[in-house]
Amino acid sequence: MRTSAGLLLWRRTPAGLEVFLARMGGPFWQRRPRAWSVPKGELEPGEDPLAAARREFAEEIGVAAPMTDYTDLGTIRQASGKVVHVFAACWEAPLAFVASNTVQMEYPRGSGRVLEFPEIDDARWLPLDAARELLVAGQVPVLDRLPG
Repeated sequence: MRTSAGLLLWRRTPAGLEVFLARMGGPFWQRRPRAWSVPKGELEPGEDPLAAARREFAEEIGVAAPMTDYTDLGTIRQASGKVVHVFAACWEAPLAFVASNTVQMEYPRGSGRVLEFPEIDDARWLPLDAARELLVAGQVPVLDRLPG
């Protein structure tokens, strides 16, 4: 079973709660409306889930994960079977997407051409209602676990 770990940052605004999500890159996600995700990635063998979540945040967002206390929101299982361990924190300081690491894949499939794509092509603060509509379906339940 594949296991990933991710960080879900949230903040209060005059308009309500917002969460910081990442839009997955590459051709598979290009035209899909539910292409947003908690910044996350797979754990290395024996790696602490929070350490993995912090490492993956830095790789996918291009800036270090905020140094703050995180709440363990537990795990969710996505339709693919992947288990995602999510940690959350309130973060009021400025935060913006810089650049993501890249992944190589054969594209189009079966062509023999290997191209490089950003793993994440955007990340930003989204209102909670919008996040519920854009987040991949398997991750939506984690929004209800936020302490805010």
